[in-house]
Amino acid sequence: MANSDQSLRKATLPRLVLLLGDMTGIGPELVARVLSDGRLSDAARIAVLGDRRVLEMGARDAGVSLSITTVPDIASVDWNAAGTPIIDLGNIDPVSLPRGVVSPESGKLTGDTLAEAVRLAMKGEVDGITFAPLNKAALHAGGWKFPDEHKMFAHLLGHKGYFSEMNVLDGQWMSRVTSHVSMRTALDLITHESIIEAIELVDGTMQRAGVKKPRIAVAALNPHAGENGLFGREEIDLIGPAVKAAAARGIDCSGPFPADTIYIKAFAGDYDSVVAMYHDQGQIATKLRGFNRGVTVTAGLETVFTTPAHGTAFDIVGKGVASTGALESAVRLAAQLARRKGAEREEAAA
Repeated sequence: MANSDQSLRKATLPRLVLLLGDMTGIGPELVARVLSDGRLSDAARIAVLGDRRVLEMGARDAGVSLSITTVPDIASVDWNAAGTPIIDLGNIDPVSLPRGVVSPESGKLTGDTLAEAVRLAMKGEVDGITFAPLNKAALHAGGWKFPDEHKMFAHLLGHKGYFSEMNVLDGQWMSRVTSHVSMRTALDLITHESIIEAIELVDGTMQRAGVKKPRIAVAALNPHAGENGLFGREEIDLIGPAVKAAAARGIDCSGPFPADTIYIKAFAGDYDSVVAMYHDQGQIATKLRGFNRGVTVTAGLETVFTTPAHGTAFDIVGKGVASTGALESAVRLAAQLARRKGAEREEAAA
């Protein structure tokens, strides 16, 4: 009876596909370690998508034992069986590629694997995607000509609306109006509409993650929030009115606040999220707080995507010392978001 109850409980968990990231980095060992002891079995039903040889290399690096079962597709996975199911793409021979350096060939194959994961999600075979760290330079050099993986995902999904990456750390959700663009371009992209879209996106995404009424602070663009127009009028003419408009729609948001102090208040617990105007405005604060613990979420797309906020850590590849904390958090957050998305679809269909 206990086994039957356990099987029924497991059947309600979201199906996540877990990718090994760029094999030249620490991704394979991170994935092997978190799967070796079943520590995430309470969060999701997890299948690996990638090359079995790379996962086995990761297990050797991590010094763990893995029972791996190769399956042809998600439908063939026995979720109640012991061990780690993998859809073996057989596309990456780890012996043939260098480790600890940027590799265009590895970047191409990493992108190919990500694209296959997106196809699985689009067919409804999985509820979310978590991927170990990849290398943007390798991805681009390998032929995936996008500024980042988030824009690649939007392209593959045919997404036309607003979306953004967010970073989650210690309960704080750090979002931004603009991301991987030059500062000069970012200034042109900061508009009344884009500020409101960023505020609405983080509010909705946080609610899916279980935060019922997120308290959102909006950062200023200029030093000292412009000093009442002395250092620029963007806060008076643009950001302030956009924040008021979003608040009028029922969102608990306020600002703009000077960017050099608002993150101190947020991490002290005064707010649940800060919306930055541009990428590094929020990333510097977040990474100083906990570089190796944060999670990156691609918000606003139909498919759930999460990944550790840290990179491929070429300096410690193969040493078996990489921390799995961020990857574990990424899987758990993906599962939580996928569950809520599923519930929303059921509510809409009822």
